[in-house]
Amino acid sequence: MSLTLRVLATDQNVFDGSADEVILPSTTGQLGILPGHISLLTAIDIGVLRVRANGAWNSIALMGGFAEVDADEVTVLVNKAELGSSIDAAAAETAFQKATIMVAGMEGQPSSPEKLKAQQQLNEARARLQASKTAD
Repeated sequence: MSLTLRVLATDQNVFDGSADEVILPSTTGQLGILPGHISLLTAIDIGVLRVRANGAWNSIALMGGFAEVDADEVTVLVNKAELGSSIDAAAAETAFQKATIMVAGMEGQPSSPEKLKAQQQLNEARARLQASKTAD
């Protein structure tokens, strides 16, 4: 028994296949999905989706959205997504370092649109970096 996983971004079908297990980065924490899971709808945070298929784990960087689980079908609708195996780890590390420096430079400043955007860029860079390092 397996799951059917679909990861859809606004501009592409990122993943469409079977999976033995899926771990979603929900807004309330990591959410593990196995065959027979109860139906649910959850918000997806910026983070890394992990999928186990045929004994191997793969990662997908997600940039926020929603997921639905129903009758062993997992559908993930996100703003942006990228397979971990297609992410250049060195470029992801550089982007993460730049975003970290930018956010650190805004430490102590009042909240502003620029500060929120910098924090989001840091979260996205972290997700891409983690996905690139955990790709099989």
